[in-house]
Amino acid sequence: MVDFVADYPAEPRVSDPRVLAAMRKVPREEFLPPAVRHLAYADAPVDIGEAQTISQPFMVGYMTQALELKPADRVLEIGTGSGYQAAILAELAGEVYTVEILQALALRAEATLGRLGCRNVSIKVGDGFQGWAEHAPYDAVILTCAPERIPQALVDQLRQGGRLVIPLGPESGPLSGQELIVARKSGAGMSEETRMPVRFVPMTGVVRRPER
Repeated sequence: MVDFVADYPAEPRVSDPRVLAAMRKVPREEFLPPAVRHLAYADAPVDIGEAQTISQPFMVGYMTQALELKPADRVLEIGTGSGYQAAILAELAGEVYTVEILQALALRAEATLGRLGCRNVSIKVGDGFQGWAEHAPYDAVILTCAPERIPQALVDQLRQGGRLVIPLGPESGPLSGQELIVARKSGAGMSEETRMPVRFVPMTGVVRRPER
């Protein structure tokens, strides 16, 4: 298995030992189509079909670390994709709920997670803008796709003191206007910190509630 520390830049860095242990344990190649499995440990996004990608290992680790997960936490993921991010979350949290708008990807991810024995992950085919209210509140919410604003439904479903990790902004040609935001909910609202420029696939779905 690849040592994920070696290729990371000095800043920002993935250093949480629990996150690194989870990434060493979960076989990333199992979440890729057979034709691209040789790219599993390249630190770059990889096409998984349906015009979607699996994020590069560094980004998965960095975003997971930013969630500050505890073993009993309940996590909501928007954008199941291959299921790899959900598998990493499942190693660190008590319950993982993940929403994917594309049925083909959701079914494939469900099969892979089941084959690998990830029993604490639940998958729903649906519109991520609406979250998954039945299991709220969540201790942490992560998005692997980029809306232009934070969907209000996700804020509503986040517990007080909960953490939100989200790429925000439009997809704009060869250079993205997106930034990775780490936010925390309190009685005063959402405090936000910008971490780095990123590029993610745009979030799709129908916004049925006002956004902040």
